[in-house]
Amino acid sequence: MSENNHESMIERYSPSEIEPKWQARWEQDGLYKADIDRTKEKFYFLTMLPYPSGDLHIGHWYVMTPSDARARFLRMNGKNVMFPIGFDSFGLPAENAAIKRNIHPKEWTYANINNMRRQLRSMGAMFDWRREAVSSDPEYYRWTQWFFKKLFEHGLAYKKQSPVDWCPNCNTTLAREQVVGENRHCERCETPVIKKDLDQWFFRITNYADELLSFDGIDWPERVQTLQTNWIGRSEGARVVFTTEHGDDLEIFTTRPDTLWGATFMVLAPEHPLVEKLTIPEQKDQVDTYVLEAVRQTDIEREAADKEKSGVFTGGYAINPVNGEKIPVWVADYVLMTYGTGAIMAVPAHDQRDFEFARKFDLEIRPVIQPQDMEPLDGETMEESVPAHGMMINSGPLDGTPAEKAFQAAVDFLKDRGTGDFAVNYRLRDWLISRQRYWGAPIPMMHCPKCGIVPVPDEDLPVELPEDVEWLPTGESPLKLHPTWKNAACPKCGGPAERETDTMDTFMCSSWYHLRYLDPNASDWPWDKDEYDYWMPVDTYTGGVEHATMHLIYTRFFHKAMRDMGITKGDEPMIQLRNQGQILGPDGQRMSKSRGNVVDPDVQVSNYGADTVRAYLMFGYRWDEGGPWKTENIQGVVRWLRRVWSIVLETKDAAENTISKDLERTILRKLHQTIDQVTGNLQNFEFNTIISALMELTNTLWDAKEQNAAGSSAFNSAVDGLLLLMAPATPHIAEELWERLNKPYSIHLQAWPEFDKELAKEDMITLIVQVNGKLRDRIEVPADIPDEDARVKALESEIVQRFMEGRQPRKVIVVPGRLVNIVI
Repeated sequence: MSENNHESMIERYSPSEIEPKWQARWEQDGLYKADIDRTKEKFYFLTMLPYPSGDLHIGHWYVMTPSDARARFLRMNGKNVMFPIGFDSFGLPAENAAIKRNIHPKEWTYANINNMRRQLRSMGAMFDWRREAVSSDPEYYRWTQWFFKKLFEHGLAYKKQSPVDWCPNCNTTLAREQVVGENRHCERCETPVIKKDLDQWFFRITNYADELLSFDGIDWPERVQTLQTNWIGRSEGARVVFTTEHGDDLEIFTTRPDTLWGATFMVLAPEHPLVEKLTIPEQKDQVDTYVLEAVRQTDIEREAADKEKSGVFTGGYAINPVNGEKIPVWVADYVLMTYGTGAIMAVPAHDQRDFEFARKFDLEIRPVIQPQDMEPLDGETMEESVPAHGMMINSGPLDGTPAEKAFQAAVDFLKDRGTGDFAVNYRLRDWLISRQRYWGAPIPMMHCPKCGIVPVPDEDLPVELPEDVEWLPTGESPLKLHPTWKNAACPKCGGPAERETDTMDTFMCSSWYHLRYLDPNASDWPWDKDEYDYWMPVDTYTGGVEHATMHLIYTRFFHKAMRDMGITKGDEPMIQLRNQGQILGPDGQRMSKSRGNVVDPDVQVSNYGADTVRAYLMFGYRWDEGGPWKTENIQGVVRWLRRVWSIVLETKDAAENTISKDLERTILRKLHQTIDQVTGNLQNFEFNTIISALMELTNTLWDAKEQNAAGSSAFNSAVDGLLLLMAPATPHIAEELWERLNKPYSIHLQAWPEFDKELAKEDMITLIVQVNGKLRDRIEVPADIPDEDARVKALESEIVQRFMEGRQPRKVIVVPGRLVNIVI
């Protein structure tokens, strides 16, 4: 009888009825409440909280539902699992919506949150909704502001001038996302964007650079560790002080102080403060034009390896401290103020970028390191730079110094002359926290004409955003324009003061949200201290690798800074991190509304049910890779769940039955092989093979049913096992069928099936037989065959004997359970 005929004889599987029923029941019963229970091992499972943009997309499902499956698995294995959820709800999109739709950012945000709560619930995930935290709630950002104050009190928050992207037409700063096009123009009015210096707040993340380079004690992907290591960019070298003709110090950092004698010119970043002073009148117009154009480019554009080298001579000179030579100072866009000191010594003989620049502008090329395997170098005839490895030449008192001693010899030379010393440099820069925006946590500081910068007292937190604000088409922050909000009394002297009108980068809010989940209603401290001591640190964190050099580095910094203040404990906030891949549109492109390739999970749930969507997202892709959405492939999961439904309902009332030992052995073997595989897969985030293993077990049960195995002890055990193994991935259908079998509520409170190694053993296995390493035969043998017996069986093979041509084997290599290789 076909499956369709089977299904027509029983009640039809209807996810649209089953899933809402169980979601309501679980919530009503508080099934997923995670409370302190010191009799159990805790497990804090965290998945990145979403931004309330309006709708969940399939990417949210892709990270969250497999994470939920693993959290459920851990719970069934006896752990006390907390799996919370919340919303990272401050941010620029809300302001854009305010301007475009004439709607207040708060109204837009909270309407989206309500919709996304509904969508999140439709997943059937085991979120503990009591712990929900929303970063734009005043009760939340009161503590974000408190943390800012703590950083300020401990010298980790400070204010300085820094360049921002500025639209001269809109008269406002722009976020990176608002600067568009190759010519970097304002997305609103298309005016070319310029750089402008503003007073802005920073956090001293660089104080923790070395500690952030250590990943001891945490299990984070190698890729994330590499990204963070490169982002921090620690390099050892020397600090060297050149002097200008005017007597100003011009400090550089170099990783190769041993090449100082080969410096034939210097290059300053266009933003360097000495550019104006060094530029002679004859060069001023040319330099000014170049600087204006250069500062409009991004750092990435300026550093591109294939970019044609450009620059302008300032007309000024600097004195090389190692030999007293006067060398020209240029301005070029490939030097950045954000790395080192914003000035470099150029050694064209041993740096390809400097070499190309020197050749273009006819500057001297002087080799100072002679590689041992090359002809003597001549700067006039060199066609490219050469590696700086070998004997020092043209280097005055250090001539003849071998490579392995050159670095230290050069540093000692600088120290003796008082013009430099060993130094460590970092690519990492302090965290710019200021945003000239409205929809963010206000920075809790005041500016008093008498007292200077003064923190807002704790008892006056939160500094709440005013709701009566006007939105200008320019997007300028309403906080600056508000008639009364920024006016306040100085907490120190009582005189008139102004509130800080910048708000905080939203990454500050998300640096500590996992801590607010510990008790979102705490009012005397950011969290409940007992909850902290029980749940922290986070055991597993899941989310996108794109956050490696922002959120994931900021939250580590935050934790370490608070640890040093005695607020948090331990060295790291999250022990294990795992990153998912990306679901692309059906066309293989990144999903976007403009491409029309967005997959709406609401539509998929309506068509197929949440369990089907969950299972397909696990089955269809390697979780850490992702791939294009294929609606046609979801049908395999649809058929599987219908088959499970049919097996259970058709056989649930079957009379007790005795079956053959062989059939019983087949059923139990497959059950325990599946327990072993699914357990290992869930532990290792290998979700795709979980579903395929469950499908194979389902097929075994279908075949057994067709052989009248229903009602037998082995069959019933396997059905129970199948549902328990399905429960993490497809929680609704597993719960429904568990109830139909009159089992105790809830399946999600049951213990994970125990694996029996003996029952999982194969009776027979296939051994590959090779002759001189080439496959010649396959033989069926008992699974526990001794090596000597395997050797005899292989040699008895007629096919093998034909290839041996009567010769005796020199050696027979047996790899137990896999192959026999006969060497002749």
